[in-house]
Amino acid sequence: MWLLVGLGNPGPEYAGHRHNIGFMAVDEIVRRHGLPPWRRKFQGEISEGRIGDERVILLKPLTYMNASGRSVAEAARFHKIPPARIIVFHDELDLAPSKLRIKTGGGHAGHNGLRDITAHLGADFVRVRLGIGHPGDKARVHGWVLSDFAKAEQAWLRDLIDAVAAHVPLLLSGAASDFMSKVADAVRPPKPPRPPRPAKPDAAGTNPVGGTGAEE
Repeated sequence: MWLLVGLGNPGPEYAGHRHNIGFMAVDEIVRRHGLPPWRRKFQGEISEGRIGDERVILLKPLTYMNASGRSVAEAARFHKIPPARIIVFHDELDLAPSKLRIKTGGGHAGHNGLRDITAHLGADFVRVRLGIGHPGDKARVHGWVLSDFAKAEQAWLRDLIDAVAAHVPLLLSGAASDFMSKVADAVRPPKPPRPPRPAKPDAAGTNPVGGTGAEE
């Protein structure tokens, strides 16, 4: 069994915030894989079911970000799920917008949700780091994470969330690198077509529309 946790803050006033990208990810996983509607349990909302061959519980803590660990620990202990099978989807300031990285263990880098989960369960859980970019000034971080994604960001945000949900079976099967590659391909803008190469003159010096290249 896996416990998939999305981090965010409850309530409609927070729904579009950058800090809530973890909630967005697990909402889309539930929708795409036809899992049951959210219901209240473990100081949060859960949905239980199967993704492929894997039994999963998805959790959105409703304790607010700073106390996320209470909800996660309650669910993990009830179901006897070890940290290695807990995957936390969260916003990441240190990654450019639309970038994704996976990390197991390590520090919390100032993220209050990760800090609280670590305090309750230790650090050895899996983190899916969803890049939201940095505002460039430490003093602006609080306002940045607690503000809505801009209209100009909606396209990459939609592509990222869709790709995470579509390819999460790879992550559950242990193919983390394939999961990251598939997500990266989905959010990478298509390369512009290469302009055609000019035709080379043949050995006789003729050009491609006939003649010798001299004025006639």
